[in-house]
Amino acid sequence: MMINSNVQHKQVEIFSSAPVMFSMKLTTVALIASLALISCGKKSDSATQNGKMPAMPVSVIELQATSVPVSAETVAQTEGAKEVEIRPRVGGILLKKLFEEGAPIKAGQAMFLIDPLPFQIALANAKAQLAQQEARVEQTQREAARLDGLLSSQSISKRESDNARSDNALARASLAQYAASVREAELNLSYTTVTSPLSGIAGRFEFSEGALVNANTSLLTKVIQITPIWVRFSLSDSEIAQLGGHLTQVNVKEVRLLLPDGQEYAQKGKLNFAASGIDPQLGTQQLRATFNNDDKRLLPGQFVRVRVTTGLQNGVFVVPQTAVMTNDQGRFVYVANDKNEAVVTPIVTGNWVGKNWVVLSGLKAGEKVIVDNIIKLHPAAAIAPHPFETAPSAHKTSEVTKRAAKLAVTI
Repeated sequence: MMINSNVQHKQVEIFSSAPVMFSMKLTTVALIASLALISCGKKSDSATQNGKMPAMPVSVIELQATSVPVSAETVAQTEGAKEVEIRPRVGGILLKKLFEEGAPIKAGQAMFLIDPLPFQIALANAKAQLAQQEARVEQTQREAARLDGLLSSQSISKRESDNARSDNALARASLAQYAASVREAELNLSYTTVTSPLSGIAGRFEFSEGALVNANTSLLTKVIQITPIWVRFSLSDSEIAQLGGHLTQVNVKEVRLLLPDGQEYAQKGKLNFAASGIDPQLGTQQLRATFNNDDKRLLPGQFVRVRVTTGLQNGVFVVPQTAVMTNDQGRFVYVANDKNEAVVTPIVTGNWVGKNWVVLSGLKAGEKVIVDNIIKLHPAAAIAPHPFETAPSAHKTSEVTKRAAKLAVTI
């Protein structure tokens, strides 16, 4: 009985000490949390001192007048400098294709072979007729000479001699006709081998070997010259006015090409055609430029962008696109004044230069334009400006707050 009494006494001591230990832990947690709240409260009080919001850190750029190109960009499409449709000059059975589709082709290279046998027979027939007529010419010539001798001895009449001369002249005329027939037959035979008239890239074969093709109508394939390559585009009246008026090969200083992936083509272009007037239906001036394409990077039919430059414009400002906002009254920027406040300033913009807007009016040299955190600003907002790309690092969280948060998660 004494043993049971001691056990019960120890159990009572353990249970009576547990609330004390738990209470000490809660007291410690409450103390740390109170310190964190006091720290946050001090920061909040300092941030909202005198009822004002803390100054918004922003990056600014100080404006300096500069010169920018007078240019305009528009969508364009590439096309071959020369595009030739390959059609047979004679009809017949297409025996063989002598090239690879999409492969480079040289001028004069054989591309197709049409069955030459009918044309070989026609040539042999024309040559036989020519030989027959040559014999006829010799015969009439001998007859005319013989009758001339008889006429001198007055053995025949003058009429018979004249008739012999006329027969010889007719035979000679027929000889020229047969000679032309032989030449025609030779040409037709040569046309059975279809060649390319220029160097370029071969297109798709439109028929199959063994097909019957017609002279001058059946389209066999195309050959496109892509070195150099042409780029066709147009500019509206307003764009032409911005560039200084009607465009010609003289006033266009530079033509640049922007590829579909956004990269700028390495080679500069040159304007090789400018329409003399404005298209009345579209209200645009039709233009065309030529580019070297030795690496064959450009292909006909591609949609690209063209930048046309006519000169330089002085006394303008350039600001990043991210700094320019738009409302119902137009475009504007935020400018930092002497009181470190954000001021809304309307502007008039021109074209883009790279990733920047060209500002034509509304700003002055020396003004500081805000370029980031713009979405958080409002007119007369307090700001803490610093030079662009040198923004201060973010404030670190206090160690007390970190420890309190970690302790709360653990509990």
